[in-house]
Amino acid sequence: MRRYGKNSDEDDIRVRPNRKGNRPRTHIRPKHEDASEGMVLTVDRGRLTCLVEDRLVVAMKARELGRKAAVVGDRVWLVGDTSGAKDTLARIVRIGERASVLRRTADDDDPYERVVVANADQLAIVTALADPEPRPRLIDRCLVAAYDGGLEPLLVLTKSDLAPADDLLQMYGALGVPHVVTTHDEFVDGAAADRVHEYLAGRTTAFVGHSGVGKTTLVNALVPEERRRSTGHVNAVTGRGRHTTTSALALPLADARGGWVIDTPGVRSFGLNHVDPTRVIHAFPDLEPGTENCPRGCSHDEPECALDQWVAEGHADPARLHSLRRLLATRERHEGD
Repeated sequence: MRRYGKNSDEDDIRVRPNRKGNRPRTHIRPKHEDASEGMVLTVDRGRLTCLVEDRLVVAMKARELGRKAAVVGDRVWLVGDTSGAKDTLARIVRIGERASVLRRTADDDDPYERVVVANADQLAIVTALADPEPRPRLIDRCLVAAYDGGLEPLLVLTKSDLAPADDLLQMYGALGVPHVVTTHDEFVDGAAADRVHEYLAGRTTAFVGHSGVGKTTLVNALVPEERRRSTGHVNAVTGRGRHTTTSALALPLADARGGWVIDTPGVRSFGLNHVDPTRVIHAFPDLEPGTENCPRGCSHDEPECALDQWVAEGHADPARLHSLRRLLATRERHEGD
């Protein structure tokens, strides 16, 4: 039985509201032309601390970005309260195109690719020569990630007072990777930081290395205490009060030419599941022309590879080809090999 007439005009008819809102849905996204540009300094549990002009702004990602995530080093655009005042929260509505990316997977069988840092110019690979022992395969993997992501590598060897650096430098000499060799005493008196600093001014450099090699100690020496304090409320988000390298953190260099250092968590492994081997050859401009006669899908480590003939004709140093093949083979090896 009908409760109300067909043309009922009673004022007391109850209308059930739409639980998802009464506004019609649309695929048109706001342009946010008034958004402020900033740089992501650190990310913690969905909260991103960004530098907007000269102030720190805590923000969250807007729903309209979908699954696209911002990482340390990203250029982003924010709306809402960008004053940086305590207990305020802005929204990131746009993420800029990345000039470079440092990516890794948990291991070589993991299909999930994680972007660690965006827009860095350089990757400083920090390795101790002893205590703990150097891990060349891990260095190789970091080099592959740098070449694949568009970063220039820098090798920083620590604790040379405990073991010589000659063998390791010889292994990477053919790659032409810039390097700095330091001692424990130089870490204590600041000389190590001064020498590394020469390679950092005016650039954004991400630091990687496994625990115990002195990576964070070096970063702390490079960034004066007052500069770390100026980004101190970055860590107020975590409630820890200080950075313990559980997530990447960008810090400004005290240099008239500018520059940033990005401290990343210590790594136990560096998976390369995401790496396309054909991109690694781009880091070897002396070898790349020789691949024109390679068979389709060539791994550059097989009998039909044209690079052998290219090197035999004197176009490149055989040591360079050996280094390329060693790096490409890192996907089939474990870091401890």
